[in-house]
Amino acid sequence: MTGNREPDTRADGGVQHRSGGFGTLVAAVGTAALAGLLFGFDTAVIAGVTRDLTDLFALTPETLGITVSTALWGTLAEALFAGKPGDMYGSRDSLRVLAAFYFVAGLGCALASNWPAFLLFRFLCGLAIGGSSVLAPVYIAEIAPPKHRGWLVGLFQLMIVTGILVAYLSNAAIGGLVGGGMAWRWKLGVTAAPALLFFVLLFAIPNSPRWLLARGRGDEAAAAMARIGTPASEPGSIERAPERDPPGETLSWRRHRRPMKLAILVATFNQFAGINAVLYYLNDILARAGALSPDRQAVLIGVANLVFTFAGMALIDRLGRKTLLLAGAAGMALCLAVAAGVLFGAIGNGLMLPALVGFIAFFATSQGAVIWVYISEIFPTPVRARGSALGASTHWLMNALIAGIFPVLVARSPGAPFVIFAGAMVVQFIVVAAIFPETRGVDLDAMDRRIAAR
Repeated sequence: MTGNREPDTRADGGVQHRSGGFGTLVAAVGTAALAGLLFGFDTAVIAGVTRDLTDLFALTPETLGITVSTALWGTLAEALFAGKPGDMYGSRDSLRVLAAFYFVAGLGCALASNWPAFLLFRFLCGLAIGGSSVLAPVYIAEIAPPKHRGWLVGLFQLMIVTGILVAYLSNAAIGGLVGGGMAWRWKLGVTAAPALLFFVLLFAIPNSPRWLLARGRGDEAAAAMARIGTPASEPGSIERAPERDPPGETLSWRRHRRPMKLAILVATFNQFAGINAVLYYLNDILARAGALSPDRQAVLIGVANLVFTFAGMALIDRLGRKTLLLAGAAGMALCLAVAAGVLFGAIGNGLMLPALVGFIAFFATSQGAVIWVYISEIFPTPVRARGSALGASTHWLMNALIAGIFPVLVARSPGAPFVIFAGAMVVQFIVVAAIFPETRGVDLDAMDRRIAAR
């Protein structure tokens, strides 16, 4: 079969890798992207059980907030630390551990008999989400052909958005089929099914050839390259990578200052766009703007998120990462300014929904499509997972802080957060234009030179 071809031997004794193995490449990318589905599913499923949890565990508004945010803090914790095991043991094998976390967390939340136990399993779920946000994009970036790397890594973001919609649909279906006090357990427990599938599929895909070479496992790397069908132009550069980036290298500010700055900036701007604050408090925002049916309008925004995520994937390898970030920043600044005007009473309420749909459209096409791609491709192979962990943990820290501050700001001045978000997008436009290098089509093993050239 194509996916099992062995490498040919050159006359000089080296290895000439064929460009077959397309089926294995697709399977490997699809399997890693499934982590994104679990990410979105497990993040959003809590929305369908908050009322049940409040009644069952006698939660106050404060303890409900703790219940909902527990997974988020677990996500931050694992995003901080997932990079080291990813670089030591490989993204694929580390994802197997995270798949087990997803499975145990889903069943544990469904079977929890008291509040502390529920918090423990939601925190475990957060660990799985945080690790996935680091390691799945790294794995895809390392095996993807350079000219298609953008949309292949973008599949991870697409699967996150899909997972969120699946969670909403699953909650609605289970709510209609299961009555009484058991529905919430089924809503949470069903997440274990895709986690088990993810765990099994991870045993059918190879390790990243780049990671194997960085660990000095050349024979295994050659076999992995043959399985996934490494393009003819790539094997040489992949095989020379350990000479430039020796195994065991430490992520350091001295050597990796530029990619570290870029990772922190792209993650910070991602959250200062206000995306998660808007999604977490969407119904409240719409209600403040006078919406008669916030639930239905929220569905429209969710659909727009999915549709324009597709658009971002289609454009990222054609227009490039930098172009999308610039266009998205300009569009989001305008839409956020309109939303602020509505909430300040300077513009009619009828413009709130178009402003939010426009904001989601520009975000999904730009920041949503770019963040995981960019963070996963700008670091050298020996420190890629740790570098990606830096970017992901910055993302989750900003997420937690902004989501916590947002309702306080809104209580004082409903339009103030949107003014801040719009201003941040203006700053993003200037910073991206000035210092962000374009990475479209650049081989991962040539990325150091591209980054250093700026």
